[in-house]
Amino acid sequence: MTNYNYVNVSTESFVTTVEIDHPPANTLSPDSINELRGVFKTLSNDPDTRAILLTGAGRFFVAGADIKKFAEAFDDASKAEEISRAGQELCEEIEQSKKPVVAAINGAALGGGLEVAMACHYRFASEDAVLGLPELKLGLIPSFGGTQRLRRYLGSARAMEFILTSKNMKANEAADLGLVQRIVSGETVRADAHAFAEQLIEGKSMTSIERAVEAIMKGIDDSTENSLAREQQFFGELFCSDDGKEGVRAFIDKRTPDFRHS
Repeated sequence: MTNYNYVNVSTESFVTTVEIDHPPANTLSPDSINELRGVFKTLSNDPDTRAILLTGAGRFFVAGADIKKFAEAFDDASKAEEISRAGQELCEEIEQSKKPVVAAINGAALGGGLEVAMACHYRFASEDAVLGLPELKLGLIPSFGGTQRLRRYLGSARAMEFILTSKNMKANEAADLGLVQRIVSGETVRADAHAFAEQLIEGKSMTSIERAVEAIMKGIDDSTENSLAREQQFFGELFCSDDGKEGVRAFIDKRTPDFRHS
């Protein structure tokens, strides 16, 4: 694996862990955002990566933006817009990954950190995790797609309340609202999320996994008609593929399938 400045990358059992490591609180800077996006682009074409686990080093997932770095954009709205665009493109890269992306929120996920977590397909959180979008306290707004993803997950009224009050949310409240799917011990959050990621890919054709993820995620912002047409197309492709034929034959023969792309 390539050595990076802001992330640690390792692969075990076809699950690649991407650990954000930017002490002291794993804040996001323009450089770390670009590096993280590059990592996800690389993993999208890595045959040894079938699922991705995103987490943070130490006690933090991501405690927001590197304000000192972002302050360099003062008096230049175009630079600020570039920062927002870079963060949005990172989150889009994560969300549109054809490989399942699981977040292990191991501590504070604030501001851009929560926006990155919301871009993941599934979220584990430690019992003591704290989630929040405090940007309005700085005279700003969430800018990595948070206004739209939070509305999608919670509805407009809840999203409005959460963003305008700028209150932090505990893990159990986030789970009650569906923003987090699993709450586990802080000592096991990474291991539990890794085991879950392994379950997602175990014994399945990678091609079918990618098509399922793509069908679900592309359908979010598309019409039902287009989404169903895409589902039909993918089903037809898979049914006539080598792995599709192998899966059906194995079912008929009552044996374990031997997928070529697994």
